[in-house]
Amino acid sequence: MTAKPLTIGHLARAAGVNVETVRYYQRVGLVTEPHKPASGYRQYPADTIERIRFIKRAQKLGFSLKEINELLALGEGHCEDVRQRAEHKQRKIEQQIADLEAMKATLESLIQACTENGQAHCPIIETLNRHN
Repeated sequence: MTAKPLTIGHLARAAGVNVETVRYYQRVGLVTEPHKPASGYRQYPADTIERIRFIKRAQKLGFSLKEINELLALGEGHCEDVRQRAEHKQRKIEQQIADLEAMKATLESLIQACTENGQAHCPIIETLNRHN
């Protein structure tokens, strides 16, 4: 027995997104827009729900929509390619974490300097005003 086709509203609810998300995914080529019959609504295959859920899970792992489109194009049979892309994403995330930790350390030292500073000049503002 095949699953019943869905209207865009039912599809969106079942996938846990809003209708505009489905439309956006169609515009960027992540979801195929079905043909609209002369009378009635477009009918989406039920497997579109899993495709949208895949997209949302991949986004939570930090993949961009462009990268997700590439993963979907690769499909199941290209594990090595997918692994390499995941490793690349992991390295990017590690760099972002290092950058955020450096930003945090800088802010901590500026906050400390501001706390210790009894002067009229704010070390945070002075640092932000520097041109280098």
